[in-house]
Amino acid sequence: METVNRPHANNMVRWAEKRDKVLVLSADLTSSCEAEDFRKAYPERFFSMGMAEQNMMSFAAGLAREGYYPYVHTFAVFICRRPFDQVAMSIAYPNLPVRMIGFLPGITTPGGATHQAIDDIALMRIIPNLTILECGDATEVESVLDVAQAVNGPVYVRMLRGEVPRLFDCGEPMQLGRARVLAEGRDIAILSSGICTEEVMRITAPVQARGLSLRHLHISTHKPFDDPTVSEALAAARLGVITIENHTIMGGLGSAVAELMAEAGLGKRLIRLGIKDQYAHGASRPYLMEKYGLNAAAVMHAIEQLTGETLGIQIQDIPTTVVPAPHATAKPEDL
Repeated sequence: METVNRPHANNMVRWAEKRDKVLVLSADLTSSCEAEDFRKAYPERFFSMGMAEQNMMSFAAGLAREGYYPYVHTFAVFICRRPFDQVAMSIAYPNLPVRMIGFLPGITTPGGATHQAIDDIALMRIIPNLTILECGDATEVESVLDVAQAVNGPVYVRMLRGEVPRLFDCGEPMQLGRARVLAEGRDIAILSSGICTEEVMRITAPVQARGLSLRHLHISTHKPFDDPTVSEALAAARLGVITIENHTIMGGLGSAVAELMAEAGLGKRLIRLGIKDQYAHGASRPYLMEKYGLNAAAVMHAIEQLTGETLGIQIQDIPTTVVPAPHATAKPEDL
């Protein structure tokens, strides 16, 4: 498995070269959100808005009304919380093509509650007209711009930065509204998103070696959430369903799956793995993923709950994960 260094920074420059209507806006987090290369390549198409996210969203809406495609770059918390009214009323209500690129989603930052967007999907899901995407690896980071640009309306992207593992083949880019089927099986359906997908991939082979068949779906489109592949997997799961997400279990992937199951009348067990009704705190990503039950061990325990049996899988049986190295150029705002 390879890791790719700053895939968004490199891809944004290449992708925007012949798209002269594409603009980038930043709110004093240009290097932290990998927009500095774009600024250097196309200075006339870059706007530094300062620490004023509400104004930046209104400014982006105005640019979109004039025929441009603004790509707002900032931390996820500064898209979904502070300027929520501007996103809802200035951007989503008139259905404008503003693309909001949110970095450091969930617990991908050690910055604590002020910087951890653990509720962003829940907040953005309730806004009409808004499409929500989430990158799970370098291939999706490199292909998400094509997906976002094709949407006729506003788009929110949960973006990965720095050293990003490549889990999916380069020839299989992200597709709007389509889940990736990473494993086939009919005993248990597991739906994962973002950085949690790799954790499920770590446990799949050891579990299947013990005679359980898992159907693993990677979700990159949170809204709209109407992929028939998802509905089929939920209906076919003999023992139940597990969701795992880098987000609170309220309002995110787990809630979307629960809604689908309830509306379809599927009377089977659902276990939602994610952050419970609490704030996260600052620490390293591996520590936080273990503390809040977002890792391979948590998936294994959820499978044991559904089967009612102990799998007997030891830590040494689970392949090691690829952990991105700390950023050597990290600054205080990187938190």
